[in-house]
Amino acid sequence: MSKKKSPQRYKMHVKKGDTIQVISGRDKGKVGEVIKTMPQTSQIVVQGVNVRTKHVKPQQEGESGQIATFEAPIHSSNVMLYSTKEQVASRISYTFTEEGKKVRMLKKTGEVID
Repeated sequence: MSKKKSPQRYKMHVKKGDTIQVISGRDKGKVGEVIKTMPQTSQIVVQGVNVRTKHVKPQQEGESGQIATFEAPIHSSNVMLYSTKEQVASRISYTFTEEGKKVRMLKKTGEVID
């Protein structure tokens, strides 16, 4: 008898609204904003990255079909957080502010994200 694994929630280094740069794949070098995160699969959807086309059949009589474009998800390991001020991608570290709040910080620039 096989055991069913419950879906795990992975901690990702990116959040919705972050500016990122793609570091591998067909869209390498592109910069965009994270629209949606999927922690269960460690995937993210980025504005203007991994754009796919879908042929949509007509729904009603007399209506013509369409070609819809949409952003497909990519794996979060293929992106790095991007500093718009310094124009550079960087890894992140977790630090604490003077108030004791845990925040994300870019390693290259020292810029606090949260």
